[in-house]
Amino acid sequence: APSFSTMRKFFSNKENKVPNQPLKTKSFDQLQFSETGNQSISFAWFGHSSVLLRISDKTILIDPVFGERASLFSLMGPKRFPYTNVHKVEDLPPVDLVLISHDHYDHLEYETIRALKDRVKRFYVPLGVRVHLERWGVNPEKIVELDWWNEVAYDDRIGFAFTPTRHFSGRGLTNRNQTLWGSWSILTNNGNVFFSGDSGYFDVFEKVGEKYGPFDLAFVENGQYNVDWASIHMMPEESALVASQLRARFVVPIHWGKFSLSIHSWTEPIERFLTASKEYNYTVLTPAPGEIISLSEAKTEAWWKD
Repeated sequence: APSFSTMRKFFSNKENKVPNQPLKTKSFDQLQFSETGNQSISFAWFGHSSVLLRISDKTILIDPVFGERASLFSLMGPKRFPYTNVHKVEDLPPVDLVLISHDHYDHLEYETIRALKDRVKRFYVPLGVRVHLERWGVNPEKIVELDWWNEVAYDDRIGFAFTPTRHFSGRGLTNRNQTLWGSWSILTNNGNVFFSGDSGYFDVFEKVGEKYGPFDLAFVENGQYNVDWASIHMMPEESALVASQLRARFVVPIHWGKFSLSIHSWTEPIERFLTASKEYNYTVLTPAPGEIISLSEAKTEAWWKD
């Protein structure tokens, strides 16, 4: 349970938990994204854990949350940071596949799924999450549920493996851990990509690196941590180590830059990650939300410092 001093910090902004002016995000250009071609892996990050990926001729959307709050309630709960460019589902190009890591509100959102339900060919979700999607109007035939270590092929060029993380699930006070949670390996004829979901540090990441790596690109949870929650959220130094254990070539720290769900300053996760990653030999990418990155010419700036 959180300590009293932790709780007190939750209700103050002394720690600069929220930016004091709108963050300079990029306007997302779906035409440019569609033109990034199929020879290289390309992606856009929309803050927190929402990622749009282009690989092997497919457009994949992961943990999409485009609403104003990561909350059960529309008028209260964590509100997204002010952005100069706010991204919406309507901005996206046609999406082939959606991956969900777990059912927490900052990873699975009713309004976003409702807006996508008729535009997406398939939804890949952890065991139990099907129920939410069916209730929100997704055609049951589009939903594929996976248990830990399950593998599934979409076609002869792309497949997915769902692997364990150390976290939990639930969208209310009474349904904790009734659905599964985990991480995704996207395995294609054009390279492999990893998406961590949420997790405390444990030895499975190394096993995933051995079984499905090396990865061309890894999105690794890095933010909204606290010493009281070390078993379910990694510290930045652990996130940097995990990226190395996954044997990733490019790494994008996620789970920061959009919502304040802990007591650290909003820039602390990325600064600590960059410091910790200096001892490893992968390349860290830090795109601004909405920025389109192609791995064939990948370079980014410290956009949060303006």
